[in-house]
Amino acid sequence: MADGTAGTRSKGGGAKGDAPKGNGPKAGGAARPGARRGRTVATDAGALPALAPVGRETVQDRVYAELRRALICGLFDPGQVLTIQALAAALATSTMPVREALGRLISEKALEALPNRSIRVPVVTGRRVDDLLHARVLVEGEAIALATPRLKGHELERLKGFTAEWLELKRASKAERVTRELELNQAFHFLIYHASGSDVLIPIIESLWLQSGPYVRAAAVAFDDASRLSSDYYHGEILVALERRDPVAARAALAADIGRAFDLLRAPESEEEP
Repeated sequence: MADGTAGTRSKGGGAKGDAPKGNGPKAGGAARPGARRGRTVATDAGALPALAPVGRETVQDRVYAELRRALICGLFDPGQVLTIQALAAALATSTMPVREALGRLISEKALEALPNRSIRVPVVTGRRVDDLLHARVLVEGEAIALATPRLKGHELERLKGFTAEWLELKRASKAERVTRELELNQAFHFLIYHASGSDVLIPIIESLWLQSGPYVRAAAVAFDDASRLSSDYYHGEILVALERRDPVAARAALAADIGRAFDLLRAPESEEEP
């Protein structure tokens, strides 16, 4: 995900891409020099993940990119309520760019606005799980089929490296490892998809991950190490198919990997739907 680019200088010396006047801290509310950055912020709605603070020169785009990254990587929980003030504090910025970024993410169906004017990560429902699963298998299946003959040897080695790190993480407790597992999962899949050579499929896949990232996190939390096959098994099956240059097997292995996560959520939530 690309960050925003710096704006050009206007005659008055300010950058055209800078935040509008009045958007930054006012007198008496200036940012404190040496303030701690990138820490987890506790709120009434629960602890937020450690979001990377953003630079002032491209603040709107950087806030959007960081929240988008957090959603794609599954750093927020389904149903988690987000407040503008808490996010602004976590990102070490003012509220205006956060408000704008949340508006964009609501329009992309990654977040939803509630009647009380708060913002929420969509809750898990059986209907939404099935819809996202169907779309992801179709679109990502095409991407992996295209990537299978194109992946280079060094890229296959990187995929093996992700899997090896995943196995190392299994020694830690679930609470300690879940966020890194989600990041490795995203890196594994997107290395493959970028090898497809399709400029059209990638943004569609990113949009699907933007909507399904919190669900994947919920599945990771619900996963039982003792009774189920974990992602390293399914990623191993994908790697075998890729090394054989077999797009049909790669597509099938990917569908099994995606379906595993959504199967953990579907049955209990479907029963609760009206």
